[in-house]
Amino acid sequence: MYIYVASSWRNEVQPEVVAALRGADYEVYDFRHPATGDDGFHWSEIGSGWESWTPDEFISALSHPIADRGFGNDMMALERSDVVVLVMPCGRSAHLELGYAIGAKKTSILLLSQSEPELMYKMADYICTSLEEVLEVLGRVSTAAGS
Repeated sequence: MYIYVASSWRNEVQPEVVAALRGADYEVYDFRHPATGDDGFHWSEIGSGWESWTPDEFISALSHPIADRGFGNDMMALERSDVVVLVMPCGRSAHLELGYAIGAKKTSILLLSQSEPELMYKMADYICTSLEEVLEVLGRVSTAAGS
């Protein structure tokens, strides 16, 4: 079973989640390290001042080869995944990734770290409040899938 962990660069728990899933013998995609020696995509690689780009500058940056590579890595892993685990708190990208997973009928798991009311989270297959609960759910999903 291949797991895509969707979260934020600012999320301090994300590395712990990746390590725990790998420790449980799952194959896991980590956007922070998509491959050995690759520290993931950073807007700063495209240009300085990226935090204050105009909409037109942002749209142009989306076509940059570095953005294409980063998107390609993440999208290929997302398409390959059997399960997407959204680790809160996170932002727009992770929520788009979860939405893709739900639309593609992949198993979707939310890991909530605090009360974050959102009605559309009802779309997710599972809502968990601890890493232990995520591992328990994955065990059941894996068994049901025959993995």
